[in-house]
Amino acid sequence: MAQPDTVYFDSLDQKTRIVGYLFKPAGSGPYPAIVLLHGRAGPYSINDNADCALVAKAVSSPCNAGTLSKRHAMWGQYWADHGFLALLPDSFGPRGKAHGFGRFSHDDIEREDVNELTVRPLDAEGALAYLRGRGDVLSDRIFLQGWSNGASTALNVMIRQRSGQGSHEGSREGQWPGFRAALAFYPGCGPAALLKPVIPGKTPIAMFLAEDDEEVSPARCLEVADRSRAAGAAVDVTLYPGATHDFDDPGQRRQSIPDNRSAKADAMAKALALLDANKR
Repeated sequence: MAQPDTVYFDSLDQKTRIVGYLFKPAGSGPYPAIVLLHGRAGPYSINDNADCALVAKAVSSPCNAGTLSKRHAMWGQYWADHGFLALLPDSFGPRGKAHGFGRFSHDDIEREDVNELTVRPLDAEGALAYLRGRGDVLSDRIFLQGWSNGASTALNVMIRQRSGQGSHEGSREGQWPGFRAALAFYPGCGPAALLKPVIPGKTPIAMFLAEDDEEVSPARCLEVADRSRAAGAAVDVTLYPGATHDFDDPGQRRQSIPDNRSAKADAMAKALALLDANKR
């Protein structure tokens, strides 16, 4: 598996320089693209308390393109192998929190300056602006994917996009430069995680939920999806019986559960089908 390139771009918070990891397909493009939003544990394979403000510039730093978690590396390469340029931004390292946050840390006060409501959506929108400025990207075919806290962020980006807040260029429904579709893997959908209880608009959104999720409530996401569809939104939901949080993590701990293995395979196939259907 090829190591991704390291790139830098500005968050739309107008104060944070974000580091990102770029997985490139074969050929010269232009390609459709996808922004990948890590979860609460951060993008790296180990929990380290180092300040990664200069991530990937220090040879000894544990936070770089070579130490991404197996899940992020797997998905980045998966998209590249299927012709998508994938960008994984690190929202935590540039803000001195590259170690991320452990399980059941939803109420940790240190999360406030990297929260999924008002901070991380601006990083995703900065990534969108960065990709639209690249000559090898199809600027009207950029997608969004997130896991857990990053999935809640992705849903908030879609809420902002419909309201016209989603870009400094004003990405309203039907007017690209908005994200073309979004994939949300086991998001938190409670009132503390989402900007609104309904996701408006016709932009395709797919949620992948784990019935036995030990971190977040799939029932709340089902309620959000039902309300959103009733309001005319294009929200599709797959609930995997017996699957747990992080069911797509390729590590042995998660993949030793048969329901996680089948959920992972199904979700990857459905995610690709959705993007393929909307990239033309």
